[in-house]
Amino acid sequence: MDTLKLYQRTTKLPGGHWAFSRAVSAVAPYFASTGAHFEDLRPGYARIRMRNRRAVRNHLGSVHAIAMCNMAELAGGTMTDVSIAPGARWIPVGMQVRYLKKARTDLVAEALGESIDWSCDGEVSVPVEVRDSAGDLVFTAQIQMSLRQQAAA
Repeated sequence: MDTLKLYQRTTKLPGGHWAFSRAVSAVAPYFASTGAHFEDLRPGYARIRMRNRRAVRNHLGSVHAIAMCNMAELAGGTMTDVSIAPGARWIPVGMQVRYLKKARTDLVAEALGESIDWSCDGEVSVPVEVRDSAGDLVFTAQIQMSLRQQAAA
């Protein structure tokens, strides 16, 4: 599946962002639990939104730390997928996170990969920032992605 072409095609249609978000969740069903909704996707950048709803809250009434991890991995992984060359492969191999503030509102995650060299073999670090409705930074992640370029024919 060419993720970027699918995004570009579906988001031109009414309800297209929702349809694309559901299609990604069908490929990786675990991410459906976040209910995240893609707002923007292009090489080097992704933005997704997650509503603060009961399914993602902890016992304190704030968004659960692991829900934010899942959101970050979804944004970072999908952005990686549309940033690498055709035929290249990727897999997350690690994640470092910081919880900066209780997340009590809807959240927006941005994967910021515009300065990453996507043509390399090996590991790259993908930064993801999660902000609340006031724009305050509540969570950051550095996701280590292992990249393998297409073998020469």
